[in-house]
Amino acid sequence: MPLEDSYLGQGWSFPPSFELPSPATGATVGSRSPGGVQLVVGLTDIEQSLCILLSTRLGERILAPDFGCDLTTLLFEPLNAATETRVQHLIQTAVLYHEPRIELLGVTATQPDDQPGLLLLDLAYQVRNTNSRYNYVYPFYLQEGSDLSLAAGDSALGA
Repeated sequence: MPLEDSYLGQGWSFPPSFELPSPATGATVGSRSPGGVQLVVGLTDIEQSLCILLSTRLGERILAPDFGCDLTTLLFEPLNAATETRVQHLIQTAVLYHEPRIELLGVTATQPDDQPGLLLLDLAYQVRNTNSRYNYVYPFYLQEGSDLSLAAGDSALGA
């Protein structure tokens, strides 16, 4: 990762990954951390932070019970204007309190026709230090399951 973006922050990669020290030198390979922890900087760190924030339920972290975005309360809800407004409010509140590096410009929720149960959350944001605009798409599954065509009445089981 280039060091030019390090002023935007740096942290552990998500999911965390580690590298063993090089046998010849004893130094870690591919990492700037002495413990072998893979680090991310800049925009990658912001996007991984957003992923962690949106996938964490309120109360899940014992030492930070108000951290997260409780999207799981919307599981199995129909995708209508009320649900979309609730999603936008939950995301705006979470980003406002827990991601000070960005300003959220808008949140849109779309459901692809070919994938029922999937809600694509598109977050448009601006990095405060650079005034650069980006977007991040978070896939949120309203319904659990990998083969939803069976629930629609297809007889793939041979019954």
